[in-house]
Parts: sequence; C-alpha cells; structure tokens
Amino acid sequence: MEEKKVRFLDKIDDPADLKRLSVKELPEVCKELRNFIIDAVSTNPGHFGASLGVVELTIALHYIYNAPYDQLIWDVGHQAYCHKILTGRREKFHTNRKYKGISGFPKISESEYDAFGVGHSSTSISAALGMAIASRIKKEEDRKIVAIIGDGAMTGGMAFEGLNNAGVENPDLLVILNDNNMAIDPNVGGINQYLLNISKSHTYNRFKKDVWEKLGRLDGFGRKARRFVQKNQHALKNLLLKQNNLFEAFNFRYFGPVDGHDVVYLTKVLRDLRNIPGEGFKKYSGS
Repeated sequence: MEEKKVRFLDKIDDPADLKRLSVKELPEVCKELRNFIIDAVSTNPGHFGASLGVVELTIALHYIYNAPYDQLIWDVGHQAYCHKILTGRREKFHTNRKYKGISGFPKISESEYDAFGVGHSSTSISAALGMAIASRIKKEEDRKIVAIIGDGAMTGGMAFEGLNNAGVENPDLLVILNDNNMAIDPNVGGINQYLLNISKSHTYNRFKKDVWEKLGRLDGFGRKARRFVQKNQHALKNLLLKQNNLFEAFNFRYFGPVDGHDVVYLTKVLRDLRNIPGEGFKKYSGS
C-alpha cells in the first residue's frame, strides 16, 4: 500500500497555523485532510460524503476569515469534520461520535470555534441572522458572520424564514450554498430543479470566469470594471440565464456558481466577498 506523506496537516493545530502557509500550498493541505478523514471514518464510522465535499471550502474559509471572532455557522453539522480537524481537534478526532469523545456535530461547549450548536438541517441562516444583528447592535463592524448550508437543507422552511427576515434586516451576512446535488435521499422539487438550472449554466459560468480573470490583469481600470460587474451582475445573470434570481428576490446579492474544489480560486473569491459590506449570497458548487 502506498504510504501517505503528510507535510502540513500534523502541524496545523488552529487556523493561525493554516494562515502561515502560502496559497499555493493549500491544495496539498486539501489532499492530506481528505486522506485523514477517509482513514478516520474507515475505522470509526461517521458521516462521510458531506465532509469530503467541503474540504476545499473549509480550508478557504479558515484561511480568509478570522474564526472564532468571525463566526462560521455550519448547516448540516455533518459538514463540520474538516472544521473540527483544523480547529484543534485533530488528535481527538479518533473519538468522534464515541462515548465521552468529541461530538459528531458542532458543539458550543466543545470549542470556541463552534459558534452554534447544530444537529440537523435548515437552522444556519436564522442563527447567523441573529448573530449578525447582535454584532450590528454592538457596533462590531469588523466581525463577519457566515452561514454554510447545503442544497438539501435549503429546501427546509426554516431556511426560507431566515432568508425572508434577512432580506429586510439587511445584515452584514454571507450565506454560502453548498450545492452538491446530494442529501440523505435524492433531492426533489422545484428548489432542486432551480439550483440545477443555475449550476448547469455553462454559458454564464464561462463568461463570468473569463471576464473576471481578464479584468484582473488590468490595473486601475480593471478594478473599477470589476466593481461595476459586481454591482450589476444580477442583470447579467438574468440576461444569460433568462430567468430571475430567486435569492435576489429576497434582497440578497448573489455571486456564483463557483467551483468548490478549486481552493486557490475559492480563497480569492472569499477574500473579495469578505470586503463587501452588507448582504451577500454566494453559491458554492461542490460535490
């Protein structure tokens, strides 16, 4: 059997260690983290696919955001294995879901990095909204709140209740939709079909990526043009997708879809989004 070499993961005890690495080294961290989860779950059963699908996203989030001050809200909790491993629980991960071991879900009493105790689905947007409003009342202008919700959880009524309330509160809140077209059972219904239509729009995805990269090669004009594209991209989406955007109807700005397995590109996107004040909605496409 081929020996799995570890260069970085054994030295990452918290996100500060991750931030010391260069962006070019992150793909290797992703590989090591994915192998670690596979080995751990092979001997101590747990939820497998959900966490493997967010390896790059989790690394990018902890690389760009300043947890635990910036608050990351996971929904469903099955996605949080990578998060736990990167936030000081790597050595204890073999006790995951065992008696007196670490929890299989984010747990406030277990770690300061677990901003919200979550078991199952559709709670993240409402929880993040409450935290964002509290942060606004306390005038914590530098604190960022991020909710990460799967496409299966997005079909729950509580998720839409959160979107509905956030649309009028206009908080400084980022909601990341992890659309991997997978849940405990196959997704069905109108929301599922809507997300499929967006993620399969190769015309829009190719156009957006080409334009964004070319503008990035320009100096002052390129930066101004990028800001213009950001402000008006909903009109571009409507033109190319030939449909209105559901999330923008809730008064969210929508960015995406984005390749969720390109960790280098994800760090660039998240860095840009972190610097945009106010409401935002980014669609993350992973598998």
